[in-house]
Amino acid sequence: MAPPQQQSQRSPSPSQPSGKSEVSDLKSQLRQLAGSRAPGADDAKRDLFKKVISNMTIGIDVSALFGEMVMCSATSDIVLKKMCYLYVGNYAKGNPELALLTINFLQRDCKDEDPMIRGLALRSLCSLRVENLVEYLVGPLGSGLKDNNSYVRTVAVIGVLKLYHISASTCIDADFPQTLKHLLLNDPDTQVVANCLSALQEIWTLESTTSEEAARERETLLSKPIVYYILNRIKEFSEWAQCLVLELVAKYIPSDNSEIFDIMNLLEDRLQHANGAVVLATIKLFLHLTLSMADVHQQVYERIKAPLLTQVSSGSPEQSYAILSHLHLLVMRAPYIFAADYKHFYCQYNEPSYVKKLKLEMLTAVANESNTYEIVTELCEYAANVDIPIARESIRAVGKIALQQYDVNAIVDRLLQFLEMEKDYVTSEALVLVKDLLRKYPQWSQDCIAVVGNISSKNVQEPKAKAALIWMLGEYSQDMQDAPYVLESLVENWDEEHSAEVRLHLLTAVMKCFFKRPPETQKALGAALAAGIADFHQDVHDRALFYYRLLQYKVSVAESVVNPPKQAVSVFADTQSNEIKDRIFDEFNTLSVVYQKPSYMFTDKEHRGTFEFSDELGNLSISAEAGDSVAPAQRVEANDKDLLLSTTEKEEGREPGSNGSAYSAPSYDGSSAPSASLADLAYPSTSITAQAPSSSLAIDDLLGLDFSVGTAATPSPPPLNLNPKAAMDPGTFQQKWRQLPISISEEYSLSPQGVASLTSPHALLRHMQSHSILCIASGGQSPNFKFFFFAQKAEEASTYLVECIINTSSAKSQVKIKADDQNSSQAFSTIFQSALSKFGLP
Repeated sequence: MAPPQQQSQRSPSPSQPSGKSEVSDLKSQLRQLAGSRAPGADDAKRDLFKKVISNMTIGIDVSALFGEMVMCSATSDIVLKKMCYLYVGNYAKGNPELALLTINFLQRDCKDEDPMIRGLALRSLCSLRVENLVEYLVGPLGSGLKDNNSYVRTVAVIGVLKLYHISASTCIDADFPQTLKHLLLNDPDTQVVANCLSALQEIWTLESTTSEEAARERETLLSKPIVYYILNRIKEFSEWAQCLVLELVAKYIPSDNSEIFDIMNLLEDRLQHANGAVVLATIKLFLHLTLSMADVHQQVYERIKAPLLTQVSSGSPEQSYAILSHLHLLVMRAPYIFAADYKHFYCQYNEPSYVKKLKLEMLTAVANESNTYEIVTELCEYAANVDIPIARESIRAVGKIALQQYDVNAIVDRLLQFLEMEKDYVTSEALVLVKDLLRKYPQWSQDCIAVVGNISSKNVQEPKAKAALIWMLGEYSQDMQDAPYVLESLVENWDEEHSAEVRLHLLTAVMKCFFKRPPETQKALGAALAAGIADFHQDVHDRALFYYRLLQYKVSVAESVVNPPKQAVSVFADTQSNEIKDRIFDEFNTLSVVYQKPSYMFTDKEHRGTFEFSDELGNLSISAEAGDSVAPAQRVEANDKDLLLSTTEKEEGREPGSNGSAYSAPSYDGSSAPSASLADLAYPSTSITAQAPSSSLAIDDLLGLDFSVGTAATPSPPPLNLNPKAAMDPGTFQQKWRQLPISISEEYSLSPQGVASLTSPHALLRHMQSHSILCIASGGQSPNFKFFFFAQKAEEASTYLVECIINTSSAKSQVKIKADDQNSSQAFSTIFQSALSKFGLP
């Protein structure tokens, strides 16, 4: 006996049918009112139509009422017409046979006396988007383009564009583009002209790929007569239409400088427009017209400054951010022009964080010798802001200004004051900046080290800050009395340090300190090298092994490599190349400026122009287990054929336990190290492989290392724990799958019970999820199934990606694994194989 259906906690509203009976009631009521001309019939229809539209809006299927809704549309009530057209447009595309029922009454309404009904009917007719019905669109569209009412013509122009996207050949054969061109030049209504311009640009751009005639027609839109005709009428256009016209004119190439000045004089008043979009479109036009005239281009910057600053302060936060993004781009190109207006970029207390962050970047950009003191004073006030991310950004901004060589003395004093503030995030950011300052201004080392020496490493938790502190301990260990002992305490807590960046800095710092204060550092260096060589992170292991071999070879050579004489850094690398910045400037007044990246970096493949990107993720569906939101999967295919070596060849070339190295590595026994002089470590200049094992005994004795002849086994990796609540969206998965190399490619066997259980993909998905391995996409049918899984480490944000192809006929699975942490790939492979082998077992 089936269990009783659970009652909803919420009582249904009168407008929401809870079952088929209520839909049937609506159907019968609509049928009774169909064709009725009794007083009050239209009001009753309105109430019923509202119920139908309400249910359709919340996702209830009311397509069964299609016939009755069409019959009830025979009325002159425009409100009923609108609701009926909305209903028809919603269900017509998914039900082409039902859409056929609407053709007659829509064509009849296209000839109605009321121009509003004619326009609405024509818009609904073109919105059906059913390819089999295009023959019924040509006649009404032709009549609509010649209609006496401007609203009908406006709708008809957009209808032509819709027709082109449904059936391009039908649109071209009916000669609609030439009709639109005629309207563009002769129609008195500016909205019709704007729609014609938009439609013709899109149609001829798409057609120009296959037709030379269309390419020529597209060029005529940029001819001088058409451009001047539209410009002379620009004040009559709506704001949207003005932006469209200005975008077109920006592509026009004037014949000489006088023509440029004529256009700019004509559009001068558009800079005072209240709409920010019109202002930005005008600015883009002015900037592009004067690119070849340096003096005039600078005058344009001066002219557009006031309108932009006005727009920033007069709009919503979202509009302010968009305008500020464009201002930021201009400031980066000409900071001196905006230097006197720096106070406009001060943060207001009620502004959103994203606006404040952008203003901080602009304050950094406009800083110069005349305003640095005021700007830095303002930024220091933000360091105590309750908004911690903004406080961090303000401290970074102070450091960036210092690196620009403006008023360094005062800024260094401010940064040192930050180090004395009892706020962890302030201290962390200040440490990173002090490190960069010392790299550029070594002469400030005495003042900085005096303050840094008072900071306890136990109070610094953020990896970047701790790495900066360790760098200073190693670089200036001769000036910091406690440097060897602080480094020794950090080495003793090696296993508790989870950041590989910190461990890498610690290795280098201990080496530098050893060269400057060997007696006090030899024990710490021995422990650091032993811990580093035993470290599971590949980079840490390699660096420790490299330092050890350098010391084995010759200490003087090791010192020249690790701690050579350094020159002050003159310029820090910019995160964006000039080419990227120029590309963004070319795309002024687009999302590229807001995202601060060219359009090809964030648009879909079909809009990327000539750039090529590899496809991934096969015809797969996103599984329900991968998350609550279901997104269509894109095609994914592993692009691994370009690898120089196959995975099998790589594995064969690596001996077990060698960690990818052919050299022997010492192990650390923790015993105390005997003392020795650095002179004892000088070796003849011979190759490392030719030295006898006894040649390295001095360094091993000095550092307390136990050198074992032969290959030392790599320590077993720590147990791998997976995060059961891992999450990843398909876009991130696709990007990582493209970027990461294959770590492991193996073939696993399935148990007979597992093969029998794999009747559908979902059974395996649930099983793997119980082992903290989640599915992002799945597909296929017996005997071939394809899955994409992902997993994450429990203790850190390191992910594993898996492509698993299962053939139930052979009971085999082909598995490819990609990982952020290549060293733990084998451990994850073991977990995956174990989970797969248990599938189907009780």
